[in-house]
Amino acid sequence: MLQIYNTLSRQKEYFKPLHEGHVGMYVCGPTVYGDAHLGHARPAITFDLLYRYLMHLGYKVRYVRNITDVGHLEHDADEGEDKIAKKARLEQLEPMEVVQYFTNRYHRDMELLNVLPPSIEPHASGHIIEQIAFVQKIMDKGYAYVSNGSVYMDVEKYAKDYPYGKLSGRNLEDIVTETRELDGQQEKKHSFDFALWKKAAPEHIMHWPSPWSEGFPGWHMECSAMGTKYLGEEFDIHGGGMDLMFPHHEAEIAQSCAALGKESVHYWMHNNMITIAGKKMGKSYNNFITLEQFFAGKHELLEQPFSPMTIRFFILQAHYRSTVDFSNDALVAAEKGLGRLTEAYQRLMKIKASAASSVEIGNLRERCQEAMDDDLNSPIVISHLFDSARAINTVFDGKGTISEADLEELRAVWKTYAMDILGLQLDGAQDAGAGMDAYKGAVDMLLNMRLEAKRNKDWGTSDKIRNALTELGFTIKDTKDGFEWSL
Repeated sequence: MLQIYNTLSRQKEYFKPLHEGHVGMYVCGPTVYGDAHLGHARPAITFDLLYRYLMHLGYKVRYVRNITDVGHLEHDADEGEDKIAKKARLEQLEPMEVVQYFTNRYHRDMELLNVLPPSIEPHASGHIIEQIAFVQKIMDKGYAYVSNGSVYMDVEKYAKDYPYGKLSGRNLEDIVTETRELDGQQEKKHSFDFALWKKAAPEHIMHWPSPWSEGFPGWHMECSAMGTKYLGEEFDIHGGGMDLMFPHHEAEIAQSCAALGKESVHYWMHNNMITIAGKKMGKSYNNFITLEQFFAGKHELLEQPFSPMTIRFFILQAHYRSTVDFSNDALVAAEKGLGRLTEAYQRLMKIKASAASSVEIGNLRERCQEAMDDDLNSPIVISHLFDSARAINTVFDGKGTISEADLEELRAVWKTYAMDILGLQLDGAQDAGAGMDAYKGAVDMLLNMRLEAKRNKDWGTSDKIRNALTELGFTIKDTKDGFEWSL
């Protein structure tokens, strides 16, 4: 039975959905004012893994992943210029042009990473009415106040009735200390109060009418409003990066309790960070590498391009709750590991069954499921696949045999866990999508010509083809059934 680590309880819990056979899952998506980077890839791949596994277990999943396209401000959650509006002003574009451009590019990157699209992908700008209504509920319950046309959560009053800080493990005294430098924000009763609605400055180009002012919703409000709209007042899973735990997700809990009198989310899940030299990778630190730069190899920290599947494998090699430190060497190692898995899978598709097995495949399916049930332990699943690759290579090299039943089971387990659940494209599907079929066919044709030359004892032609391909970077291996090659 699936166990997942619930950030709220700080322990693994057996997953029990609210409605039998159905799961509601909400994940914080990107703020689309720039290209996606490796830090964006990790939550996308982490919750894609969860989405895939829940469906494998037979659940019908409604997966909601939002697009933040308004209200995400420059300096903190409540102050400064809207990031998308700033980009639009600098580029002399409409804000929605910026949103559409980077949303399209995000979707392209997710498709390359083999991240499945969500069931629903709502935009914050498309749900202003719902956010205003949610703010009004909080106002009606007495947990918010209006100041100069903006609406703020009265955190001190809220904390008298509900445990503010329960998700992040902070208490109000700690939060007061940490936010003391913001005391100059005169609109608020307290520096730790957060915006539910902000009055727009005259130069602000993204604003809507509300009962309080012409303005825009606070950043935290979109997830509360859209999560409950599409998944109900209570739903199963809310996910995102660990950096969102405070203040974003903490504020969401407060908003739900204040408006609805109860928490909306049953299980909170957070992936850890990707770091460079120990520091979080992100736009705010100006140390990020975009996915496009990884794919093209165009960044000073990269010595070569890396394929989308290498990036996916690199992320899945670590448990989602552990920190991953980026380096070019680590990606090179991931590329080699993925190459070994790909070679094993392709050999698995080629080997032929015998009357009996001399290799041991063991209970591979059960071990992979046990690892996935243990809080999505993808590195252990990968290690089990590597273990079984030894048996595959033994049979392929003619040093062992495998029965028809064992061969069918091995192929089924690899397809299920390596491809359907881990989402690794080991069958060349991604390359074919990039127009590689003709390329592979040309290499195969040359190597078949070399085989024919060898049969005719035309060693000169055989060596010429092999040497030419080797000089171009190909590795050629003769096998009992013909040949194998890689670049």
